Amino acid sequence: MQATLTPAMPQAQAKPSMQVPPRVITNKDLLYLKDALSWELNAFKKFHFFAQQASDPQIKQALDKAGQMHQRHYQKLLTHLQVNNNQAMAGVPRSQ
Repeated sequence: MQATLTPAMPQAQAKPSMQVPPRVITNKDLLYLKDALSWELNAFKKFHFFAQQASDPQIKQALDKAGQMHQRHYQKLLTHLQVNNNQAMAGVPRSQ
């Protein structure tokens, strides 16, 4: 017996594909971003603290550099939160 594949949805009812995802932050996205922000801020604070304690200039410089990297990551993550969710959701096609 040979099975034939039939499309689940006729072509006339197929939804247009989204070419570019909308700039929307879901609740799950927000939780991930909050966690990542917390981790980056914590890492930045720790590197800053240890850099202040270091007496070797090379170690101090390496710790400062690592702390600055985490600070940049924190700032970059903040840019992802600058979205007007209501406006972005208005452009998302609704499923029926």
